[in-house]
Amino acid sequence: MAGGVRKKPAGSPSALWGKLNTLWQDKHMVLFKSEYTLLVVSVLWFMEIGINVWVIQKVAYTEIDWKAYMDEVEGVINGTYDYTELKGDTGPLVYPAGFVYIFTALYYITSRGVNIRLAQYIFAAFYLVTLLLVFRVYHRTKKVSLLIPSLYVFYFFEFFQVPPYVFFFVCCASYRIHSIFVLRLFNDPVAMMLLFAAVNLFMDGHWTLGCCLYSLAVSVKMNVLLFAPGLLMLLLSEFGLIRTIPKLSLCAVIQLLLALPFLLENPMGYMSRAFDLGRQFMFKWTVNWRFLPEWLFLNRYFHLLLLAVHLLTLLLFALRRWKRPGESIFELLKEPRKRKTPAQKIPMVLILFSSNFIGMCFSRSLHYQFYVWYFHTLPYLLWSGGVKKMAHLLRVLILGLIELSWNTYPSTDSSSAALHVCHLIILLCLWLAPPLPSDPAETQEHPPVKDKRQ
Repeated sequence: MAGGVRKKPAGSPSALWGKLNTLWQDKHMVLFKSEYTLLVVSVLWFMEIGINVWVIQKVAYTEIDWKAYMDEVEGVINGTYDYTELKGDTGPLVYPAGFVYIFTALYYITSRGVNIRLAQYIFAAFYLVTLLLVFRVYHRTKKVSLLIPSLYVFYFFEFFQVPPYVFFFVCCASYRIHSIFVLRLFNDPVAMMLLFAAVNLFMDGHWTLGCCLYSLAVSVKMNVLLFAPGLLMLLLSEFGLIRTIPKLSLCAVIQLLLALPFLLENPMGYMSRAFDLGRQFMFKWTVNWRFLPEWLFLNRYFHLLLLAVHLLTLLLFALRRWKRPGESIFELLKEPRKRKTPAQKIPMVLILFSSNFIGMCFSRSLHYQFYVWYFHTLPYLLWSGGVKKMAHLLRVLILGLIELSWNTYPSTDSSSAALHVCHLIILLCLWLAPPLPSDPAETQEHPPVKDKRQ
């Protein structure tokens, strides 16, 4: 307009200079203000490229299961489809069929498993992809929380504000996690990479594709089933029982198709090996129960007690923390449009992560590579808890104690006890988190409050 003031485009050099100037002025707060989270995690991710290369080049590779994996898939390549006949140096094949296909591909890529260095770089790529998926979960959750106009979600956002410096502990600071990925080449990281990909799809509303990836993750290692109670709760909340059944059926069909060659050969052999829920663990490898006498650790009644407490805790969280107070659990079985109260968004990621965490708390045994099952979810759980006065330093201390417990080899009475204490604190914080509003009208009575730190 003639005589008017021309606005400078947002991407002009002066606008960019203004942003850089603001960043420079806030340089001492970059690690503490959530608005700089994306910048911090981007820097950390690129740092991780160098760290992984350095670890691979400078730290000696330790053979544990890789050769056994290659022997097991080589048996399949040679025509053996009876799971009871497939074995490696460390024992029989005890993973579902998806593991076989993925590690068969790695078998050929790495010259029949001989090119260890190439396998390490492939797992470094898996690590970097996993980090991207994890960082996106944290970033997307913050964005979603800001957009949902409810009092509960404001509280959830308030508790969820993970300071950017904490992400240093999510990646660069953990020796054990780098070891699990690039120095040991376990199958656990592959399963978790697929799991986090599925979580990202759930957050984006791609439920069918997310269920496909979730089932594929289960087919690599069945520890991913620890997320299943939370996922079932989410599916029922989002779709109701009738529309949830096709998605559960899809997960089952994927398992069936992947396992078909082995099921046709020896169905009972496959099921008993790939999904052996009663497998006995060795006491010498336990991280979490070292303070128990070995006879009790191996006792079946102790295992049943842990299972009972696990199921009871899941039930309590499902009834009291994962739905609105006063809302019947049977309401979730109905289609959302037929419910008495309108469907509301629920903290999807928190439910999934807490479901898995509860399983970790009451596991019969945790081996060192199992750390990756929940490592990337720990900051999320700690900063989502309901104890407002728990200082950031105390949360970081808990992360440090957990890391120390997993890095103590062999485990000791003290390291195992410290791990349980940390688990108990996190579990109590999750239990004390504010419940969903019992009535949608609460949201209208209390408009969203702006974050005072912005």
